[in-house]
Amino acid sequence: MATVLAQRDGGGTYTFSSRPRALQGRKKYRQEEQCTTAYYGNIMYDRRVVRGNTYAQHTFPLTAQPDPIEIQRQQEMQRRAVARRRAKAQLRATTPLPIEGRIHTEVQTELYLEELSDRIEEVDVDTQTDAFLDKPSTPLFIPGKSGKDVATQIEDGELFDFDIEVKPMLEVLVGKTIEQALLEVLEEEELMNLRVLQRDFEEVRNAELAEVQRMEERERRYREEKKRRMLQQQEVLKKEKETSDKIAARAFAQNYLADLIPAVFSTLRNNGYFYDPVERDVENVFLPWLMGEVKKTMDKKILGRTMLDILLRDVARNRNQLFRHTETSGTRDIFGNEGMTEI
Repeated sequence: MATVLAQRDGGGTYTFSSRPRALQGRKKYRQEEQCTTAYYGNIMYDRRVVRGNTYAQHTFPLTAQPDPIEIQRQQEMQRRAVARRRAKAQLRATTPLPIEGRIHTEVQTELYLEELSDRIEEVDVDTQTDAFLDKPSTPLFIPGKSGKDVATQIEDGELFDFDIEVKPMLEVLVGKTIEQALLEVLEEEELMNLRVLQRDFEEVRNAELAEVQRMEERERRYREEKKRRMLQQQEVLKKEKETSDKIAARAFAQNYLADLIPAVFSTLRNNGYFYDPVERDVENVFLPWLMGEVKKTMDKKILGRTMLDILLRDVARNRNQLFRHTETSGTRDIFGNEGMTEI
């Protein structure tokens, strides 16, 4: 800030004693935050302007640095989304090419069809309005004057002395300005210290996160190794159990089948499953045929004897009837001649 000296002349006015000169090159105010601090065109929305009690503590939000793990996770999610969209686009069904002699035609699939045309229909419409006269401007309303004009003459120095009255106001303004400048400087130093602390905290946190990730990875490897060893042991126990079950089943089968084979063969032999083909042929073919032929022969003989018996019985009955008739009616021979006939 350039120093300005003022002196009071004999006439009661203040004049400047220093000549205007160019400012020396200096560091700009808050040059470090120009890249991150937004520029405000209206001081009503500037966060640097303190409102209310100036003694209250005002804290500014710290610039939070992005988490590298979160950034990596977001990039991985974006990459997966792009790959998913690309796969969907590849799998999307497309219209096949038309066969020879045909072409594809675009058709409307809406509920209500409308005529499509490359030429836009245009219609010329004219209208005519009546001519109106311009309305004259409304005259300014001037109320009527009432009362009387009164004037008062005030000389210099009658109401107040500017030099005396302005001194407290200047002291307050200068004091407030200096106090505000000191508060801004303190806030800048505090923000700088907070950034240093935040940077240290970020370094410690990143180191702790790296250590935690290393320990989690080691724990994961231990857990996978333990799980793999348990699965191997379970497979070994399962194979041992299967082997012992197979050995026990084989021993039980051998013990059970030791007496089963002779018993099965004897049962099958007794039930006729094991036989001589010639003997079975004789029993099933020859003997039934022989018995059938013998039965037919015996039936013929029995039929002959039965017929002979029937004839003999009929002859005997006829002779008995003839003998009785001859005893009653006289002697007749079998030919109807009278006389004695030997029987």
